[in-house]
Amino acid sequence: MPADRQRLDAAWSALAELGVTLADLQRDARPAVPTFNEYLPQVLAAAGPGALRAYRSYWQRMTTAWGDLPIDTVTASDIQALQRRIVANTRARRNSRGGRHAGELLIAAARAFFNQAIADGLIEATDSPAHRVGKPRRLPSTRRALTPDELTEINQVARTTGNDTILDALLLRLHTETACRRAGALGLRLQDLDADRGLLQLREKGGTVHWQPISLDLATSLAQHATARGALLPTDALLRYRNGRALTSRRYDELWRRIGRHLPWVAAQGITAHWLRHSTLTWVERHFGYGTARAYAGHTDTTGPATTTYIRADLQAVAAALAAMTGQPHPLAQPIDDDRGV
Repeated sequence: MPADRQRLDAAWSALAELGVTLADLQRDARPAVPTFNEYLPQVLAAAGPGALRAYRSYWQRMTTAWGDLPIDTVTASDIQALQRRIVANTRARRNSRGGRHAGELLIAAARAFFNQAIADGLIEATDSPAHRVGKPRRLPSTRRALTPDELTEINQVARTTGNDTILDALLLRLHTETACRRAGALGLRLQDLDADRGLLQLREKGGTVHWQPISLDLATSLAQHATARGALLPTDALLRYRNGRALTSRRYDELWRRIGRHLPWVAAQGITAHWLRHSTLTWVERHFGYGTARAYAGHTDTTGPATTTYIRADLQAVAAALAAMTGQPHPLAQPIDDDRGV
């Protein structure tokens, strides 16, 4: 039955006299707002692997601070106060920047938390306190491309110290040739290696998946390493300890601590495997241009200048850059033009 206009007008007039708005009625229709302790399991279940790695500890700090409070009762000043406490208590490291990165991550974690609450209809988008707090401006990275002499020193230490020099040397060669991130290396499976064509399938940041050319020498070494250490099924981890267990991030931490003990400048600058990525991509950009370096890095985003649409490099161009860098021919490499010598 169509609504009676006069009755509707009378109802709205009565609500107006009581001071009740449409937003109040909609708020009353929403489900009860949970506390931080009650809602955290739901946020954790909905988060992806990357978000869990980055934000889990900060979400837990939020629940420690406000666990019994409904999530719609926390204010922007509450978040700012928690941010200041986290920054003040951040552990000092050689490459520390006064807790600035921890403060930035807390704001990002809070925004992700309240974005989920908005998506679940628990609060309105305009009610999120985290989005009223500005994130600290990110400072330029201190990472840089390593010099050839520095790379030689690092590789020398890795090959002559430690309890598994074969694994350590293989890791450094892998990161230098592919410019992959640590998570990309740890995620490699036996089926991700195409030793005949010199290719590795990398699954990295943001869920990107791409095939990366590697030298045939490295491909052979990776295949032999996996076989010798018990990789049998296609989904078995490619990189493994001597006892056959899949490699974990702890090996990276120990490797760079050990290198830092032998090379004090490595410890002083906080050098890690990600510096190898900077070194390789810088070399590729200098010799083969931005488009090839972008493809070499596995960047698939479309943000940035519109010209990035027209300077994409293909797999063959990446293979050509690899061949020039390693001095080894690659089956997929395009011939290098005479006027573009390396």
